[in-house]
Amino acid sequence: MKRPKIIDGGLAIDNRGEVRFVNDFDFKDVKRFYQVENFSKNTIRAFHGHLKEEKFIYLTSGSVLIALVKLNRVKNPNKSAKVYRFVLSSKKPQVLYVPGKYANGFKVLENGTKLIIFSTSSLKQSLRDDFRYPYDYWGKDIWKVENR
Repeated sequence: MKRPKIIDGGLAIDNRGEVRFVNDFDFKDVKRFYQVENFSKNTIRAFHGHLKEEKFIYLTSGSVLIALVKLNRVKNPNKSAKVYRFVLSSKKPQVLYVPGKYANGFKVLENGTKLIIFSTSSLKQSLRDDFRYPYDYWGKDIWKVENR
């Protein structure tokens, strides 16, 4: 079974500027992409799941808290399933891989955050493989930022 994972990238800086990259990200199965930007950092976009579609998430600006949950079934999924939380920042180039059979959602942590989402399904395929759940289906605490 595939699991979510981070694909690390890097940053090169010299007197001309900077280059951000994720050289280990392979576009082989990507069929489309789209960009998402919330109007407010108080908005939570969650949860949205697919059984077949895989996604790859990259930030072009800002930072975001992303939550992923493995779906054991699409109708009435297990409410006590493990929630995977990832924090991505445009200051550290990375791609988050979201396998099929996972629901995903996110909360931006700063205004101006922009995510690019690469998908392995066409829009038509995605719409036939689309399952929605309330943002708090797996608990409200998953969206809290921990003070340290």
